[in-house]
Amino acid sequence: MIRLSVPLRQALSRLTLPVMLVFSLGCVLIGRADQNFSSHLSAALDDILAPAYMLVSGPIQAAEHGTGEIGHLFSLSEENDQLREQNAELLQWQEVAMALAAQNDALKASLHFMPSPTPEFSTGEVVADLGGVYARSVLVLIPPGSGNPQNLMGAVALDGRGLAGRVVDTGSRSVRVLLITDINSRVPVAIGTSGAPALMAGTNGPDPSLLYWSPGQPPAEGAMVLTSAEGGAFPPGLPVGIIHYDQNNQPVVLPLADLDGLRLLRLFSYPDRLPALTPIPHAGAAAAAKTNHRKH
Repeated sequence: MIRLSVPLRQALSRLTLPVMLVFSLGCVLIGRADQNFSSHLSAALDDILAPAYMLVSGPIQAAEHGTGEIGHLFSLSEENDQLREQNAELLQWQEVAMALAAQNDALKASLHFMPSPTPEFSTGEVVADLGGVYARSVLVLIPPGSGNPQNLMGAVALDGRGLAGRVVDTGSRSVRVLLITDINSRVPVAIGTSGAPALMAGTNGPDPSLLYWSPGQPPAEGAMVLTSAEGGAFPPGLPVGIIHYDQNNQPVVLPLADLDGLRLLRLFSYPDRLPALTPIPHAGAAAAAKTNHRKH
């Protein structure tokens, strides 16, 4: 390494600024004399510096892509762990479901269970929200070939989650469904595993209220609400919603059906007379014997 003397270094430092000024002034004069000089100079500098840019940007891009791939691998690993946990839970629930299904079959066999007849249904597209007489109702278009809409009067409307309403008016191509949230809607329901009876009433709001439940047995928060066969208006056991207590500490029903986003509805025509419960064996004979004993 060549070491410069102190006076020489001082002289070079003093000359640096004048030399740069002279070089800049010369570039300006040459640029004024030749209009294409600046563009040629810029192109030449780009050609010279392009390999250097490539050498520098290569490792940077490799590092960036490597970091992205590594991050993607970490996210995939976390997602795989979550999927394994969910798969294990699903397997557990599958075992529970199979056990319950076997138990259900055994109970049906022991009770000589007679299943309800399969109802006829039609699938229609919700084409409009209607005002007028009903505040919460929808118009459902019945496609050709799905039967006569006149036969759907009183049919029960369900979406993919639960009860949506009931057909209250029919036309030649469409039917009107009164939603369970309308103030004119009344649905007899059964609450929870005990099947406690109550009446669900629409309020024109998002959540119907719950009426006539037993004062000594208030509905539990989160209890399931199913339809009841009381009055013969609805078949029993259709999913309706979940119990929730509002800010006034009054029980309301959170509907399972997406009533604000209805697109398709299935309209089920249940038979007017559902099969009666199977009588207990020898019940009639026991009752007759008891009556005769009282006469004697």
